[in-house]
Amino acid sequence: MKSLKHINYWSLIVIPILLLSACSQNFLNRPPKDSIVDANFYQTDAEVMAATSLLYSKVWFDYNDKASFNLGDFRGGTALSEYNSQDNVWFNTTPNTAENASAWMAFFNVIGQANTAIQNIEKYAGTGVSSDIKNEAIGEARFMRAVAYSYLVMNWGAVPIITNNQAILTDTTITRNTIQSVWKFITNDMRAAEADLPDKPYATGRVTKWSAEGMLARFYLTRAGVESSGGVRNQTFLDSAMYYSNRVITLSGKSLVPNYRNLFLYNYNNNNESLFELEWVYSPGSYGTGNSTPSYLAYSPTIENGDGWGGDLTATWWMISQYAGINPYGITGDTLRGRTLDQRLLQTFMLPGASYPEITQTVNGVDIKPFVYPNNTQDNSTASIKKYIIGQSKDVGGSAVQNYPNDTYMMRLAEMYLTYAEAKLGNNASTTDPTALQYFNAVHTRAGLPALTDTTHLTFDMIFKERTIEFAMEGMIWYDLVRLHYWNPTKAFAILNSQDRGLFAIYPDVYPNPTQWTFVKTSWSTKRYVTANEGNFLLPIPAAELTQAPNLEKPPVDYYSK
Repeated sequence: MKSLKHINYWSLIVIPILLLSACSQNFLNRPPKDSIVDANFYQTDAEVMAATSLLYSKVWFDYNDKASFNLGDFRGGTALSEYNSQDNVWFNTTPNTAENASAWMAFFNVIGQANTAIQNIEKYAGTGVSSDIKNEAIGEARFMRAVAYSYLVMNWGAVPIITNNQAILTDTTITRNTIQSVWKFITNDMRAAEADLPDKPYATGRVTKWSAEGMLARFYLTRAGVESSGGVRNQTFLDSAMYYSNRVITLSGKSLVPNYRNLFLYNYNNNNESLFELEWVYSPGSYGTGNSTPSYLAYSPTIENGDGWGGDLTATWWMISQYAGINPYGITGDTLRGRTLDQRLLQTFMLPGASYPEITQTVNGVDIKPFVYPNNTQDNSTASIKKYIIGQSKDVGGSAVQNYPNDTYMMRLAEMYLTYAEAKLGNNASTTDPTALQYFNAVHTRAGLPALTDTTHLTFDMIFKERTIEFAMEGMIWYDLVRLHYWNPTKAFAILNSQDRGLFAIYPDVYPNPTQWTFVKTSWSTKRYVTANEGNFLLPIPAAELTQAPNLEKPPVDYYSK
């Protein structure tokens, strides 16, 4: 499955949902484990809904595994690996970078599976299948296809639009489609999904009409930049982003989880803030159905299940400086000091002396709980990743190496609040619109920070910073920067090129339970900044894909001009 052609060929395998036969989470309606062929499956509502269950997990695995944070956070500047993944950290991603290839493969895998589901349901659904269920299943497949294409076009720019897996097997002329036409296709697909999806989920974890409207809000905010002119975003699309985000906020019945910390505890899967999650389950002996990401993020095996390979992962200096109360100290420019009321810092990154009561640490066979992040007094230490780290099997009731049961957020309600605020701001330098301020404050105050006053002038920089902090280590900032680049590339490059990504040490004033921390740049760490420009901003098409499909190097064409 290394090439576009092979990926889509694999998508033709009869009922690939059998790969999930070992899963047990209640959102899955499992098909029989014996062999199934197209002609005799899809005969009941349950079978049709089983046909789309794979779209929530395994097909996304190669993206979620490592590429999600390598692209979304390492390239975006919120975090780094000190010694690994250097291509992505320092903006030197190549056609041979592993995460580049695995993300491309995963997204086209999603698309291929979605295409198969749509075609098979339309062709084989029997008379025992209700029209509502048939439409809902096709709506789910369109939803997933549109989301996958949104990641493709934001990472690689012009990409080929494929809706028929069989056609590509005999078509040697496949070329890329223009960015504008890909976004039009994405939006059309999601609008069709929104029309077919129900207000309430078919089962826990399934997407709904509100999931689709949330994605439409995201897509229209992005398309406002894609269709910009002279740095002025398209007002019609800004209005659409406002419209859909406000509908989700006011009509969906969703609400923010009151305590930010609870968003990332294991038992908060599919909570009332979630609009779309990748659904992972602990499935002994079945690789690819559980969440492998914590294995790579956790700083030590002592808080995991024999994995925990993220000892060199840390927040960047730039990321730490974003939190209110962590300020420059002294006159040399190499020190930050302070504390913050922002609860998101310690729930996203671990700092020395911080305590995590949900995690057990096992040292020399002895369990220690709560876990307290250790103090490293050397001149180089790490603010290790906390988000998505849920502890050992004894903490969550069942997990194994690279097989964790916590879901991956793909969209939360908090995004809708900040999307509305940015869309309302639009092309203005600032806004005091009361609804925009109310929605911004809903996210800001949930984190423990004081509300902005009703006379505060809300700016793009304030909203961008809030999004950076709210969604750090959720693979979001890179796509926020791509969205900005569509209409203001100069500003996008300025943000990236000003991010200090060099090493530093962290010193608590007392240990444990410090009242403040001091961050000091490591004197021998001289590599601190990237150089982002038009030449390296988008990802290069993976080398294996160009070998199999050389037409991908041809100029893109408008999908709708055919």
